[in-house]
Amino acid sequence: MDNNMNYQVVMKNKKPNIILIVVITAILSSLVGAGSLFLVIRYFPDLAINSITNVTKTEKEVTVTDKGIADAVDKIYDAVVVVRTYKNGQLFSTGTGFIYKNQNNNYYIITNYHVIEQGDRVSVVFTDGSEVNVMVENGDKYSDIAVLSYKSNTELVVAEMGSSVDMRVGDTVFAIGAPLDSAVYSWSVTRGVLSGKDREVEVSTTNSNISDWIMLVLQTDAAINSGNSGGPLCNSNGEVIGVTNMKLITDGVEGMGFAIPIEEVANYADAIINGEEITRPYIGISMTDANSLYTSRVYGFEPTDGVLLDNVEANSPASKAGLKKGDIIIAINDVEVKNVASLRYQLYKYKIGEVIEVKYLRDGHSRTADLTLISK
Repeated sequence: MDNNMNYQVVMKNKKPNIILIVVITAILSSLVGAGSLFLVIRYFPDLAINSITNVTKTEKEVTVTDKGIADAVDKIYDAVVVVRTYKNGQLFSTGTGFIYKNQNNNYYIITNYHVIEQGDRVSVVFTDGSEVNVMVENGDKYSDIAVLSYKSNTELVVAEMGSSVDMRVGDTVFAIGAPLDSAVYSWSVTRGVLSGKDREVEVSTTNSNISDWIMLVLQTDAAINSGNSGGPLCNSNGEVIGVTNMKLITDGVEGMGFAIPIEEVANYADAIINGEEITRPYIGISMTDANSLYTSRVYGFEPTDGVLLDNVEANSPASKAGLKKGDIIIAINDVEVKNVASLRYQLYKYKIGEVIEVKYLRDGHSRTADLTLISK
């Protein structure tokens, strides 16, 4: 007899047992009290023992063992500070920061540039409630990074840096900050996942409704609120992978917060700490979006993608390359430029001294020009 037949025979021999179990189950369902249990044990001892064993296994399968990320939070908690910005003696704004480095008892703290940009005095509050004045080393509005420093003979906790590059979408992340600009909620922890990487988000660096810059950021659904700005976004090991700096606020949108990747943060922070000047390419133009109503009213043509030159400075790279007021830049090195934000984003990828090709429109005709980038 082959294997298939053996399999069939075994199955056939087991059918009566299955029927017997069904019948017994029906009997058990109709019996009540201790007497029913006695009958089962008296006449079907094997079945009673098996039933008890099965129930025990089921209870163990639903045991909850997730203990959260408390150990990871403990690792960085005391490295997080509340940043308080004062103007003319009055508290102007608050945010969050974290201790980035210690060099000879000089502690460097990272926060967002927009948290401290309008203040004339900045202090930080530690988890023990103590508040100290700090020095603003420098900051950069386009990277939205600022570095503060504080000299302390008492050892402070320094945050560990992680890698946003090694993170995968769906990985657990958490943020620590002071939401709602309130001391009541300081050092709040919110947990979520990494929702996306390399998100290009248009922002305004002038506190207006017009976007003039694009930031390449991480996206998370961990709650990010006002006051969280400058705080750390961490991986499940308590290492900083980004600096929270904004959230998307609009009808119908929930859970879209953003953070600057730690690799970019470190580049700017280290430059500031080392006393290096942060410079970006300059071509000598005043510009506006070519698709704005202003463009059509002043220049009399239909709005279009690109950047309209409102003015070209004399002896600037743009002037030397032949660009004039009224020209519309539509591409840099064959990469399309749709508005002011995208022009800056593309332009600032290059270094001073490099030559770029600019494609532009004049009187409806496409032209190109080579510009040598300089510092302002």
